[in-house]
Amino acid sequence: MKINGREVSNENRLTVFGGVNVIESDDLLFSVAEKFKILSEKLDFNYVFKASFDKANRSSMDSFRGPGLDEGLKSLEKIKNEFNLPVITDIHEPNQALPVSEVCDVLQIPAFLCRQTDLIVAAAKTKKVINIKKPQFSSAKEMFHAVSKCIAVGNEDVILCERGNVFGYNNLVVDTLNFQILKERGNPVFFDVTHSLQQPGMLEKSTGGRGQYVFELAKAGISQNIAGLFLETHPDPSQAKCDGPCALKLSDLDVFMEKIISFDEFVKNNK
Repeated sequence: MKINGREVSNENRLTVFGGVNVIESDDLLFSVAEKFKILSEKLDFNYVFKASFDKANRSSMDSFRGPGLDEGLKSLEKIKNEFNLPVITDIHEPNQALPVSEVCDVLQIPAFLCRQTDLIVAAAKTKKVINIKKPQFSSAKEMFHAVSKCIAVGNEDVILCERGNVFGYNNLVVDTLNFQILKERGNPVFFDVTHSLQQPGMLEKSTGGRGQYVFELAKAGISQNIAGLFLETHPDPSQAKCDGPCALKLSDLDVFMEKIISFDEFVKNNK
C-alpha cells in the first residue's frame, strides 16, 4: 500500500504516525505538525500527522474528550492543507467513517473497538487505508479476523498496530513475538509505543504512564523489522489533557527521531 505516495511495508523505510493524543487547540497542532514535517524532510521518513477529535474511551466523565467530529475535522483539514501532509484519526461509530474519510488519509480503529464488525466494515468501505489497533485483551492471531472483515468488503489496505497486552492490574506489557505473528499474512505492522507505556486507571480518574522509557521501548519494536511507529508528543506532557504521562516531550523529538531512523536503517540493512 502507499501513503503520501510512498510504499508502506515491513521492508521499506520507517513510516511514522506522529502527533498529539487529542486536539487541544489549533496552535498545539500547528507546532507539533511543523516539527514533524521538518524532521521528516531532514531524515527522509514517511510521515502522517495524528490527532483525535474525540477520546471516547476515557476513565472518567470528568476527562477531556476533545472538540468533537465537526470542529475536529476542520482542525485536521487545516493541518493537511497548511503542511501538505496526510492525516490519520480514530473513529468510534460507523456513521463517522464517511465524513472522516473525506478529510483523512488513514482511518484508525481503536483497540477496544476492533471487534465491532459494523465499525470495521464502514471504515473499510471508504477504501482508505485502515489502521487497526490490537486490543490489550487479544492475541496477535485474533487480529486476522479484523483483516478478513476488511477484505470481505474489498479493502486489503490494512495496517496492524501492536500496543501491548494487559498484565495484571494497571499494567501493560509488550510481547515482541507479536510483531512476527502480526506480519505472517503480509500486513504492514506498526508499533504504538506511546500507548504501550500506559498504566490504565493508575491515576483513578485518568491513565498513568511511563513516558521516560519511550526510547527504550521504541527500539524494541523497531528491532523487529516493522513498517512503522505510532508516537504521541506534547510540548509539556505534564499539562497534556490526555495521556500526558506516556507522551514524548516535543523538545526531545529531534534526538529521538534521529536515533530511531538510524536504528531502523541498521535493522533493515542487516536482516
